[in-house]
Amino acid sequence: MKEFSSAEVRQMFLDFFASKGHEIVPSKNLIPQDDPTLLWINSGVATLKKYFDGSVIPNNPRITNAQKAIRTNDIENVGKTARHHTLFEMMGNFSIGDYFKDDVIPWAWELLTSPEWYGLDKELLYVTVYPKDQEAKKIWQEKTDISNDHIYEVEDNFWDIGEGPSGPDSEIFFDRGTSFQDLPDNDPEMYPGGENERYLEIWNIVFSQFNHLPGLTDNSQYPELPHKNIDTGMGLERLVSVFQNGRTNFDTDLFLPIIQATSELSNNFVYDSNKDSDSNTSFKVIADHIRAITFAIGDGALPSNEGRGYVIRRLLRRAVLHGQKLGIQGEFLTTLVPIVGEIMKSYYPEISENTAKIQKTIAAEEKRFNATLTGGLALLNDVISDVKLAGKTQLSGAVAFKLSDTYGFPLELTQEQASDAGLTVDVVGFNEALQAQRTRARAARSTDKSMGVQNAVLTDLKVPSKYVGWSETAVDGAEVVAIIGQNETGIDALLQTAVANSQLQLVFDTTPFYAEMGGQVADFGDVLNDENTLIGKIIDVQNAPNGQHIHTVEVLSDFKLGDKVNLRVDMARHTAVSKNHTATHMLDQALRNVIGGDIHQAGSLVEPKYLRFDFTHEGPVSEADLDAIDTLINAEIAKNLPVSWLETDIETAKKMGAVAVFGEKYGELVRVVSIGEFNKEFDGGTHVNATSELGLFKIVSESGIGAGIRRIEAVTGLQALALYKSEEKALKEIANAVKAQKLTEVPTKVADVQTELKAAQRMIESLEKQLANAAADDVFTHIETINDHSYITAKLQVSGIDGLRQVADNWKETKPSDILVLAADVDGKVNLIVAASPDANAAGIKAGDLIKAIAPKVGGGGGGRPDMAQAGGKNPAGIDAAFASVADFLAEI
Repeated sequence: MKEFSSAEVRQMFLDFFASKGHEIVPSKNLIPQDDPTLLWINSGVATLKKYFDGSVIPNNPRITNAQKAIRTNDIENVGKTARHHTLFEMMGNFSIGDYFKDDVIPWAWELLTSPEWYGLDKELLYVTVYPKDQEAKKIWQEKTDISNDHIYEVEDNFWDIGEGPSGPDSEIFFDRGTSFQDLPDNDPEMYPGGENERYLEIWNIVFSQFNHLPGLTDNSQYPELPHKNIDTGMGLERLVSVFQNGRTNFDTDLFLPIIQATSELSNNFVYDSNKDSDSNTSFKVIADHIRAITFAIGDGALPSNEGRGYVIRRLLRRAVLHGQKLGIQGEFLTTLVPIVGEIMKSYYPEISENTAKIQKTIAAEEKRFNATLTGGLALLNDVISDVKLAGKTQLSGAVAFKLSDTYGFPLELTQEQASDAGLTVDVVGFNEALQAQRTRARAARSTDKSMGVQNAVLTDLKVPSKYVGWSETAVDGAEVVAIIGQNETGIDALLQTAVANSQLQLVFDTTPFYAEMGGQVADFGDVLNDENTLIGKIIDVQNAPNGQHIHTVEVLSDFKLGDKVNLRVDMARHTAVSKNHTATHMLDQALRNVIGGDIHQAGSLVEPKYLRFDFTHEGPVSEADLDAIDTLINAEIAKNLPVSWLETDIETAKKMGAVAVFGEKYGELVRVVSIGEFNKEFDGGTHVNATSELGLFKIVSESGIGAGIRRIEAVTGLQALALYKSEEKALKEIANAVKAQKLTEVPTKVADVQTELKAAQRMIESLEKQLANAAADDVFTHIETINDHSYITAKLQVSGIDGLRQVADNWKETKPSDILVLAADVDGKVNLIVAASPDANAAGIKAGDLIKAIAPKVGGGGGGRPDMAQAGGKNPAGIDAAFASVADFLAEI
């Protein structure tokens, strides 16, 4: 068998399909663009869904790629199995309504077995097919020279992820030999496709030929797709393990350099692929996780407590903990980043180019976690002490999950620490908490369909349509070249007549209406007949799969296919949107000028009344920087800079210094919009002619919307003026309230009021302390006893929880009882405090447990330490019942 490096395996796959007329599409960013159904790009087809559902027609219907992807649904298995990874590469070839089974099956066999390509031994290859797909089986038999007894029919060979394209598939397996066989010959799983280690799945070919329509559950009822597709996936890591004879995916040039470097950092641990050991697992976890962390941060994701950021944080913390198991002290992951870059440089040179940035982010996170780890261990030790003090033998699943979720402690680490103390961990409870979190995460995820259903009418629509809206906002004599609606059976169809009082989709041979794209909303406007009588209102414009502008029209009067009409854009809306679009470009540039660093656009929305701009940045933008951005943009507006555009090739555009939008794909010709010498960007939207048309620019808000993503909302023109006016009005009202003669005096006057307020608060606190001391003399004399435990309950007239704390502090000094329970009714809300003495704690009475027992009586809840706890409630009428339940609680101790 031939030996190939991972880079050679990847390149040979791409070269083969390029020789079959496929366009090689570069690996896309791991952060999904315009797809709320995905947290990460998780497959080779994920970035191509728009082609498969027919919403966009590709330039070339034959596509091939090697796409990086991240999956973390079974992270606990990484390092323990031969093939689980968080980051992996999926190589694939795709046909969008072009070739089908007759071509893809022989091609797959040619790539795998031809001496010109991979040259695998045919006798070591097996395939599976769907039993009802006898067509695919026949093609394998007649168009390849695979042995008939190497073809298996398997019921699971049907790819279906819900509504949308689906179909049978054919999987290809490589026989790794008897040395890999982990089951006896007669085991029902000992066959290609079964759960065994001998037969390794290396390729899956999906014949996407059916439409899974809503309400259908039996795939035999699915109708045929208007355009059949091919979707294949070949895991690079698996195939490389075949060519490099690796016992696992980790025993290849994709992982071994990382493992070897980790071994040198460890305390004399050596990786041995032939042994199953804890140290080998740690090596694999670190190698896998540092790849995922490096690529994710390189693509703009940052560690945080939610979403993608949480995934990065969790992976990093798991890697650090496994490093500690290998005896590695301090921050070490940064040293592995250049090794990842070196391994992947042939196809992902950006990793090496961004090494310093990636290392900086990882170093900060490692340092932060080491501090967190210390706190987590302290918490775990406290919990273990409390469990033992209570005479229990098991750590709760909820606590174990909190340690995992908040501090990054794997369950096994908590189990180890608990075992050392003679305790067990409630694994069932841990799994229940974990499942509850996953359920919440799924509920928070968008419910949008993962892949749309093809619309044959739009996919097949080939009528010409020209957009002229960059220079014209009115067109006379535009021809109606397509009318799309539903026929009498309720199916989308091409119609001959647009009937009044209906809502239809229209295509004109020439249109001035901008179709929603790149964050800019669509133009609205009117459709007039040749007598300039209004016959339709355009309320939306979208891009059709073949590039035409599809106008959603409320039809007011009948007209027919082929009629000539006059089109008029709503100029008030168009002008307002164009102003905000130009302002968006200026904001993008100002952010880079003022903040610098690695600012990249992460999304935008351009509406008539405001603009929204999302960008990558760690932490909030300071008030000083926001003010500097505001000032810079308004200064450029005042210069009346010309706004111009030109079409040129992409290389010329880059030489001009034009900035490309994150994640966008550009054709051979690109449109470059220039705002004087201030800004140049690739762009297809509409703009003003000069910056002075914007009038004013004002930032409304700055906020975080996700891990490492910030959002600025802003307004221009009259909207900005209105905002200034409203703020001025509010400032005048404050001036009147604080008796300031001039607006400039307001800050000083407000500061004076704050000083007076603080003095009054200190006086109130002093008086409350005196009242608390007085109340304590009376309260501490009313002591009750039950089950040899003394306790005091009292309702006090105080302004809040601080007043109760003051009395509790006095109680601690004199300890007139074992337990103290205080309550206050503050404006219809209940404040509760429970204090327990050291003797009470020794007897198993904890303030936190007691308050959890009595707080429901006042309609609330709370918690705290064994010696002090507090709670809130909404039912003051329940205070007496809460006091009564104290006796019930103590009676059971």
